[in-house]
Amino acid sequence: MKKLSDQRQEREKLRQSIIGLGERSIRKSYYPELQQRIADLERSNLELQAEIKEKLAAQESAKNLTRQLQQAQKMEAIGTLAGGVAHDFNNILSAIIGYSELAQLHLARHCQDLDCPVGHDLEMVLQAAGRARELVRQILTFSRTQDYQRVALQLGPVIDTAIALLRSSLPRSVEITTGLEIPEALVLANETQLHQIIMNLGTNAYHAMGEAGGVLAIDLKRVEIDLFDEKSHSLQLAPGKYLLLQICDNGCGMERRIVDKIFEPYFTTKPKERGTGLGLAVVHGIVKSHDGHISVYSEPGKGTSFQIYLPELVGQPEENRLQEINDIPLGQESILVVDDEAVVAVLHQRILESLGYSVEICTTPEKALALLTADPLAYDLLLTDMTMPKMNGAMLTQAVLKIRPTLPVILCTGFSELINEQKAQAIGVRAFAMKPLVRKSIATTIRQALQGDGVSLTT
Repeated sequence: MKKLSDQRQEREKLRQSIIGLGERSIRKSYYPELQQRIADLERSNLELQAEIKEKLAAQESAKNLTRQLQQAQKMEAIGTLAGGVAHDFNNILSAIIGYSELAQLHLARHCQDLDCPVGHDLEMVLQAAGRARELVRQILTFSRTQDYQRVALQLGPVIDTAIALLRSSLPRSVEITTGLEIPEALVLANETQLHQIIMNLGTNAYHAMGEAGGVLAIDLKRVEIDLFDEKSHSLQLAPGKYLLLQICDNGCGMERRIVDKIFEPYFTTKPKERGTGLGLAVVHGIVKSHDGHISVYSEPGKGTSFQIYLPELVGQPEENRLQEINDIPLGQESILVVDDEAVVAVLHQRILESLGYSVEICTTPEKALALLTADPLAYDLLLTDMTMPKMNGAMLTQAVLKIRPTLPVILCTGFSELINEQKAQAIGVRAFAMKPLVRKSIATTIRQALQGDGVSLTT
């Protein structure tokens, strides 16, 4: 007879055998289904992770677009404010510059003292007025309301010229390196504005590096953006070929909260004596006006990098630069001047008479139209302001050209959303001039208009 302990061992072995048999049966019956279920769960998990990543990227893209929209709205608001005061302010500057130039002319003719202090004082007045004139242009630039003449330019030589200016103004502690892969590539741009971009960003880089100096790297290469390129959406750039200008420094860098504000007008981290806060806002406006994009990446202690995308001009030769005319051209023709500001009208009369012209002025477009209706051949040229009550300069031009289609017309404006160079050309304007007018530039413009050289832009 078996012992009780042996019986218990046998029963335990039998129980384990039965359990093992059940487990093998269950594994055999359900294992494939279980494995398939596990695989389905793993696949669903991967899809869920991808969806979460995509949603996070979409949220980040939406945040970027929101910041861009806010930036555009701020620019639009400041542009509206700038445009509202630009016309009146430019009329004031016209009087300051014009009468100062006339005083200089009178002084040169009648004063025997070559070192006359009055001449020096007048020169200081003109310099101050010139700075005020450029300040207005800067404001109108980042509001995208100021028109500048653009030509086909090789970007490489423009960069080289700007770098030469930078080298002369920056200390030797700043090393400038260049990598211009495609110096011969063309852009449709204004050379002065391109210089302004490079000089401004280069000077900012020096300030970021401080007295210890560092490396300023300026590179140029070609990139192509297609319809499905992420940059086409994130940077809001049309598909096509672009020139990518990169300006980088290894200076102090910036925090994200500062980066988000650097293109705002009057925002600056510099002391008052080092900047007004307009520089980067102007750069932003210039790039946008050239149908490009500017972005910035910066981290504290790791420097700053600006990327500027400009549309490449393909298949067009570089235009010849006009040689500067040193002598002021004179004339003897008869000119009708129209400006609702009597002070400005009289000023223009005196300036043009000092150039030899016979001038009659009108302070209302209706009177000017009546004079030309009565005698269409009485004048050789019409010089009219754009912004006037009841009938603006464009409307006056259209009415006058119906009476005498060949009459040369110069349209002047300090600011107008209604007219630009292309619109002026479309209605038959011979030349489009931005106030305040300078004696030398308007003298040249008048001769070009009288000689039928086509539409020109005087700034």
